[in-house]
Amino acid sequence: MISVIQRVSEARVRVGGAVVGEIGRGLLVLLCAERGDTELQADKLLAKIVKLRIFADEAGKMNRSVQDVAGGLLVVSQFTLAADVSGGNRPSFTGAAAPDEGKRLYDYFVTQARQAHPQVETGQFAADMRVELVNDGPVTIPLRIDPLSIK
Repeated sequence: MISVIQRVSEARVRVGGAVVGEIGRGLLVLLCAERGDTELQADKLLAKIVKLRIFADEAGKMNRSVQDVAGGLLVVSQFTLAADVSGGNRPSFTGAAAPDEGKRLYDYFVTQARQAHPQVETGQFAADMRVELVNDGPVTIPLRIDPLSIK
């Protein structure tokens, strides 16, 4: 699974002009399931995200997690994270999970996130979304859970 995590002071997702998910301080999680991904990878990725120490402590050092600061999670599906441009200038998305499998893993990730964290908002899978955010820092971190790294 691939994700891009952005520390935000606020973020929201609009579909058809209506806000479908919104948080204040927290993490915007752009999430992509790749072909062959499993629930175990989703679990490992979620565990890493909620414990990732990228919020400042009293000394100004990145030493606190989203859980420590009681921040929100805004989880947005984004299959384009699997883009492959090695064959030219037009991206190929063949590495992304098929839509049904991608939705299943996205829904699983969101369900697990809601069990692990008190504030979880989402975008809408496969919708044309408008994501608005104020990147805090800016802090943007790509995370990938490779199936070979799971023991």
